[in-house]
Amino acid sequence: MDSHLASAGSRGELGRLLQALLTSRGQANAVFDILAVLQSEDPEDIQEGVRTCSRLFGTLLEREELFVGSLPREDTVLAGSQGATQKYKVWMRHRYHSCCNRLEELLTHPSFQVKELALKTLMTFVQLEGAKPLEKPQWESHYLFPRTLFRAVVGGLLTPEDDHSLLISQFCEYLEYDDIRYHTMQAATSTVTQATSQQSEVSPTFWNNAFMLLSAVNLPLQEHDLTKFYVKHTQTSDKWKVIHLKLPLSLYKKVLVAMHDSILPHLAQPTLMIDFLTSACDVGGAISLLALNGLFILIHKHNLEYPDFYQKLYGLLDPSIFHVKYRARFFHLADLFLSSSHLPAYLVAAFAKRLARLALTAPPEALLMVLPFICNLLRRHPACRVMVHRPEGIELDADPYDPIEKDPARSHALESCLWELQTLQQHYHPEVSRAAGVISQVLSVPEVSIAPLLELTAYEIFEQDLKKKAPESVPLEFIPAKGLLGRQDHICTQFFTLT
Repeated sequence: MDSHLASAGSRGELGRLLQALLTSRGQANAVFDILAVLQSEDPEDIQEGVRTCSRLFGTLLEREELFVGSLPREDTVLAGSQGATQKYKVWMRHRYHSCCNRLEELLTHPSFQVKELALKTLMTFVQLEGAKPLEKPQWESHYLFPRTLFRAVVGGLLTPEDDHSLLISQFCEYLEYDDIRYHTMQAATSTVTQATSQQSEVSPTFWNNAFMLLSAVNLPLQEHDLTKFYVKHTQTSDKWKVIHLKLPLSLYKKVLVAMHDSILPHLAQPTLMIDFLTSACDVGGAISLLALNGLFILIHKHNLEYPDFYQKLYGLLDPSIFHVKYRARFFHLADLFLSSSHLPAYLVAAFAKRLARLALTAPPEALLMVLPFICNLLRRHPACRVMVHRPEGIELDADPYDPIEKDPARSHALESCLWELQTLQQHYHPEVSRAAGVISQVLSVPEVSIAPLLELTAYEIFEQDLKKKAPESVPLEFIPAKGLLGRQDHICTQFFTLT
């Protein structure tokens, strides 16, 4: 560097170099003269150099004239076939990197004025990088905190050699911001962990610096207090929210299956999943079915207000519910959702009536589960038993129940009766007719668990029927065959037999 840049007149010279750099890219090499001032032994010259670097790289950040992304090797880019603009941005990004490294070194300078100015300049770069990130986000976001640069700042404060109590007290002015507090805790924890793992004995100075910094972090007690940010958010966008994730249906199901026990319990704010789950409820089919469990947890444990929950559940009751893969899970959840004695009678009646109507066309394995399910609803909610013991009766063609109505409150189920269960008492399968007959003793028979019946399959019913032992002497309507061509067919019976 020329000797006159380190003299009392260096301010004007640095200003001239700065103006040349910002005016013409052809003067880019002048940045070396500015960075050289940071190596001066005169504290005043260093401070002037720091101010010039702050204006230079601050302007370049705002203009977006620094390379964005994982920084490639300088020599590789300059020797490559990239355009002049791309080469300039990579080259200048390396100069910015050198500047930040030197500013981090100046945090340990003997002059407090130099240390304070270096800290303020680095924090200015933190704010500018937050507004114009130098790293590409993994997804579209309106907020990207420059963690790498900030970790270097915190690491410079927590040195084992220098007592930084006074400098940390200056840093405390930034701790009024929620994001700075959060990332300070993260960076400090990482620095302390690294120091204790790499050294058998850490110096008392390091611990004093760490205590001074961490004790100054005043964490808020309530989540809604997190409103003040040092790195400002750009134009608000909700495209990054989980509700907008376009997942394949198969993966959608896997996420929802694990939602209630592997995801929600471990979230600091489970309510962030509200939009995702309510959106899943609108998909229909098994997706809606699986989303209800997560919503139910948010309603009961996190005070989510979702008045359409039972209407959504009611809307899932269609003939396919007896044939889907998640049938057992659905009826387990439905049994849980309808277990509260505080549910209105009209709502429970609507579910009982809808299930009874669907039962007319359901397979036997589903009927053996859904009939006890309906009986349990009537046992839990005595106000619904009028559907079984309605004295005046109802003609089938005058049934007030509206099976097309989507709102259970308007379905008029409580004004109807469960004639469908009386019909099922004539079912061809004896176990089904026996299960339907229990409805007449609903008051005297205690509630039964449907858990053993949830996974019942047609194969199991068939196997159970085969294992039943019939009486030894059963009157038959035909004469058993004794041969292929009649009872006296002695020749054929010598060579053939009935199996």
